[in-house]
Amino acid sequence: MNARIATESVLEQVRLLVEQADEAPTLQALADAVQMSPSHLQRAFRRRYGMSPSEYHRARRFGQLKQALRTGAAVTDAVYDAGFGSGSRVYEHSDRLLGMTPASYRAGGAGADIRYTTTATPLGRLLVATTSRGICSVTLGDTDRELEQRLADEFPQATRQRVDAGREEWLDAVIARIARELGWSDADAPAMPPLDVAATAFQWRVWDALTRIPSGTTKSYGELAAQLGVPKAARAIGRACGSNKLALIVPCHRIVREDGSLGGWRWGVERKRELLASERRSESKRAERTAA
Repeated sequence: MNARIATESVLEQVRLLVEQADEAPTLQALADAVQMSPSHLQRAFRRRYGMSPSEYHRARRFGQLKQALRTGAAVTDAVYDAGFGSGSRVYEHSDRLLGMTPASYRAGGAGADIRYTTTATPLGRLLVATTSRGICSVTLGDTDRELEQRLADEFPQATRQRVDAGREEWLDAVIARIARELGWSDADAPAMPPLDVAATAFQWRVWDALTRIPSGTTKSYGELAAQLGVPKAARAIGRACGSNKLALIVPCHRIVREDGSLGGWRWGVERKRELLASERRSESKRAERTAA
């Protein structure tokens, strides 16, 4: 067994320990369990899953909480069923992971302040929205009205304010980054703003893996499932892709069916086809410039 495979096996063991724990294990306890230094474990786990072990544990709990709230469960019941020992622990992190308190999220975002903007792209209209904590939605459509309705459906009771380009740093940064990465602009891409999208730990794993697929290339659901060490979870991979609300930022368009056909995409299969072709052209041009 080579070193890379051994590390993957150890990290999978750590992930299972974290998922099975009622309370988030300390980094030292996890390191002792797998005979790895705490600092090395922290770095390796973050590279593999996009977050620290404690953040992974918290995201998993909040994913369970979000699902319960969306199905109408009482806040108190949802808090304890998700494994939180007290409501106060939920509220310590709810602004960052839900963009609002649990009660507000259950009420359709009541009390949340969402700012958004739209812009034209070669793929149609693009909407980017943010809470005070980070980007909460990136979506494509034919018209601004369609995109605004989607945002309203997700957060029907939130305060939604449209802002003009140049008035919201995070929104402009996402648009500029998308334009750069897809070859629509030659300007330097700014750093990605923080994200404010609640998800299960498995969804975060899938989304993180999607961001590592090179631009212009694709993987099948089965290939990604095997890469994540869950070869029988191809359908779960599909569901995680389907739940992605961050078009282009989390590149679920790079996932295809086992036979190589494009399959579906929540923003339209023709957009998916055009997007992949655009990425391939951009990568080809970059390779030519590098070789020149």
